[in-house]
Amino acid sequence: MTKVITYGTYDLLHHGHIRLLERAKALGDHLIVGITSDDFDKSRGKINVQQSLMERIEAVRATGIADEIIVEEYEGQKIDDIQKYGVDIFTVGSDWKGVFDYLNEYCKVVYLDRTKGISSSDLREKNRALHLGIVGDSSFLNRVENESKFANGILVTGICTAAPEKMSESVQGLPVVTSDYHELLENCDAVYIHSKPEEHFEQAKMALEMGKHVLCESPLAMSVSEWEILQDTAMRSGCVLMDALRTAYATAFNRLLLLVKGGKIGKVLSVDATCTSLRAVKPDAIKNRWNSMTSWGPTAMLPIFDLLGVDFSSVQMVSHFLDESKNFDAFSKISFVYPEAVASLKVGIGVKSEGELIISGTNGYVYVPAPWWKTDYFEIRYENPADNKRYFYQLDGEGIRIELAAFAKNIADDKFVPAIDKKVSREICSMMEKFCDRDNMIII
Repeated sequence: MTKVITYGTYDLLHHGHIRLLERAKALGDHLIVGITSDDFDKSRGKINVQQSLMERIEAVRATGIADEIIVEEYEGQKIDDIQKYGVDIFTVGSDWKGVFDYLNEYCKVVYLDRTKGISSSDLREKNRALHLGIVGDSSFLNRVENESKFANGILVTGICTAAPEKMSESVQGLPVVTSDYHELLENCDAVYIHSKPEEHFEQAKMALEMGKHVLCESPLAMSVSEWEILQDTAMRSGCVLMDALRTAYATAFNRLLLLVKGGKIGKVLSVDATCTSLRAVKPDAIKNRWNSMTSWGPTAMLPIFDLLGVDFSSVQMVSHFLDESKNFDAFSKISFVYPEAVASLKVGIGVKSEGELIISGTNGYVYVPAPWWKTDYFEIRYENPADNKRYFYQLDGEGIRIELAAFAKNIADDKFVPAIDKKVSREICSMMEKFCDRDNMIII
């Protein structure tokens, strides 16, 4: 018996896939099809896969061509599979020609010509041509525009900014470069808002009222009432409204949450998150209002609210302000008390501390080294160091490209599956409101 093996994602299974599988089957007597897992796809930079692993497996199984289906989960697995299953022939599309020549040491390698004129990427591109406008005065938008190129089907078509000099040549060369927000909205399907925090509400509301989808840097608004208005406006307009909080889209962060919620460290009794950046605070920065709380607060609150919820018993803030009007906090600490747990966060601009995340449980604890908000690695530690375990997950583009792809998918699927729970989004805005009102705050 001649065994043949081939691999692929098989997203949005089409005639080209089927034709390739048929030709692979014709090379031998028994065809093994390896289908890439979601995590492995992400590690290879394939963030636009539309169907789940089970959907893709069922689609391949339904063709009746594969004699056996396996899941590809890690780099280097092809050699393991060839040896494990006694494979005689490895085959793949000719667009990979030369890449897998190293497998000739283990079996025969055959490259098959692909069916011209059709691909999953083309289908995804056709289904989700989303014209995105970006809004704000920060050079961070240069990264957003660049990362959008990795999110299939998203095309940044314009920017609304009062600081074009901060933008890259690529951004300055967009079809629409304006300081008129209304003009931008007339020339896009959706907007990414990274303006001053106090401008988020009005800009998001205007976009939603014009039928434009909104991805807005967290916090969405500076009060609960504003947040509720935005949610109502999004619902009435049939538009997607999402928090832009990149950490929520990091694979490592999500796996961490699943492990902790699954009882890996027992009952969680404490969550401590620190986010700081040591950079000079200029007078212009104070005026722009991206202070420590608005810059870092949403990120630091994310693991606390995700793991412990938003029903805390009490909260206390301690802040140090740089300006007399007390708008710009260089440092803030928030302590939460829950019925059966505690949590704290420290945020700072111009103040430096170890930017780590520690989650303490009754059986062990999770340690995420600095900068934890960009995590691709974390450890679960126990009393006996021999039981410790390390986890690694690749993070490309700081999570921006994954965030953009999720935004586009929610729009295309006409259903909202948020990475950030609405209760968490609302509570972040509530904490911003408490901060602005100096509610239960100690000023140092």
